Amino acid sequence: MTVPVLLLGSANQGKLRELRTILDGLPVELVGLAEAGLGEPPEVEETGDTFLENALLKARAYAAWSGLAAVADDSGLEVDALGGAPGVRSARYAGQGAGDQANLDKLLAALAGVPPGRRTARFRCAAAWEGRVLEAPRGSGGFGYDPVFLPDGWDRTSAEVDQATKDAASHRGKAFRALRPAIQSWAEGQGGVSPR
Repeated sequence: MTVPVLLLGSANQGKLRELRTILDGLPVELVGLAEAGLGEPPEVEETGDTFLENALLKARAYAAWSGLAAVADDSGLEVDALGGAPGVRSARYAGQGAGDQANLDKLLAALAGVPPGRRTARFRCAAAWEGRVLEAPRGSGGFGYDPVFLPDGWDRTSAEVDQATKDAASHRGKAFRALRPAIQSWAEGQGGVSPR
């Protein structure tokens, strides 16, 4: 029996690991852009004004490029003291092509002098994850802004906990778990059979 292939429209290996964990046990083969074996994927300009618009832009572009069913997300950190920034520009906060460290540095510089009580923030990806931004990074797990984000009710950042704990509470974990039934129905419609 052939297992249907689902393309994650992202080169982010952290997202691919998270989604593979969340979809574990479903009759689907999840591949990332690099693993699709189709050459260089197109650059998709995230020109949307919302996370949903950007996710749709990516999913549609990668499905058209690959000929595969594709799922994509757009997510980011919204900081109240910064008027919701970096928001939909989270991945490009420090400029096009900037990495995690440059984005963290810019964020922390923008929040310099802001007291802890005014550093409220959330990760948003079809679901929100409330917390606050710390003054300095803590932890080596996760990716992106995880080292400076302290979820409400936690004493450790999302970079200081194991992947299963993060997945259970994170914005992306909640969003992708909500997609799980739809992905299962799609896979079964493609001839995949759920393990019993």
